[in-house]
Amino acid sequence: MPQDRHDDPFEWIDEESERRSRAGLVRTIKPRPADSPLLDLAGNDYLGLARHPEVTAAAGAAAARWGAGSTGSRLVTGHTELHAALEAELAAFCGFEAALVFSSGYAANLAAVTALSGRDALVLSDAVNHASLIDGCRLSRAEVAVVPHADPEAVRKALETASPAPEAAETAAETPRGSMRPRRRALVVTDSVFSVDGNAAPLPGLAAACRAYGAALVIDDAHGFGVLGDGGRGAPQGAGLAGAPDVVVTVTLSKALGSQGGAVLGPARVIEHLVNSARTFIFDTGLNPAAVGAALASLRLLRREPERAARARAAATGLYERLTAAGLSAVRPDASVVSVRAPSPEQAVQWAADCRAAGLAVGCFRPPSVPDGISRLRLTARADLTDQQIEEAADAIVRTAPTA
Repeated sequence: MPQDRHDDPFEWIDEESERRSRAGLVRTIKPRPADSPLLDLAGNDYLGLARHPEVTAAAGAAAARWGAGSTGSRLVTGHTELHAALEAELAAFCGFEAALVFSSGYAANLAAVTALSGRDALVLSDAVNHASLIDGCRLSRAEVAVVPHADPEAVRKALETASPAPEAAETAAETPRGSMRPRRRALVVTDSVFSVDGNAAPLPGLAAACRAYGAALVIDDAHGFGVLGDGGRGAPQGAGLAGAPDVVVTVTLSKALGSQGGAVLGPARVIEHLVNSARTFIFDTGLNPAAVGAALASLRLLRREPERAARARAAATGLYERLTAAGLSAVRPDASVVSVRAPSPEQAVQWAADCRAAGLAVGCFRPPSVPDGISRLRLTARADLTDQQIEEAADAIVRTAPTA
């Protein structure tokens, strides 16, 4: 029997769709061809390894040996020798005791934040953290406070003024004046390189603030791993935090390593805790063998060719210098992301389309994906870009730039 219009449970979706259309915020997905003629500055293949012959061959070999899927969770049938090898080599490369591989970087962030916080804990989150960290905070059941962007002093003040855990409140009230209050579990979470503007977090300052109050520091190094640090060992290694007993790092395998998946790196006891308590590890199917094999091959290739990290950074700097010299407003990159501001969401969409018509694929970030409401073109530099390609890309962006 047909439903009356007023009984339609999804009528609100039509209203939301109309609202997005009026605001110029409609998103669509389009398949890309296997051999695109476009120069790609939209993807996150920072080191140019996604199509490297060694990497794709390793993916095929892993699938042929272990199967197309991992067949179950890591605790059941989804753990292979490849997973163990990748974890051991990731931990050694980045300078941590242990690592744990997840099906995505998103799942790794959810695991780290939720399993290391929980009810009665305090979590401080940078104002422009990635959505996966934000979702981890929401799922943590902890008291969550958003702190100003990249501000160690704000973190220090928030930790100093934080109320004690509820079960410690009575003890806190009885603590003599001048004595240290009962310790509360606290976690500070931040991106190492922020994905929208490409600027780096002040990791040494954040670590110092955490240590002053016994808080742990969780760093999402998705955009720093493979690009920053000694030979691409990541932003935490570059900041002198690799292997620290109070620091946990998450990475993605889908950017610099050109594969898929994510991992958490940290002290061995933290990793053991995640194996036993992280829901996105316990209840999720393990990362497929092809992705594991590809990531392992990329990691070994990076160890042989550490100069790739410096080339990626140089390409980003080259783009930034050419664009700002032409009068565009861009953020100086700390890694491989170059952010170029657009006058409006509609003009950002048109600018990206015009770049595409000129043979260049670029990212287009608009609200609500950007917390400050400013629309941007987001460019990702790669280690395999030539000087000529950088010149051509900058020229296309400048030629198609909208007027304010």
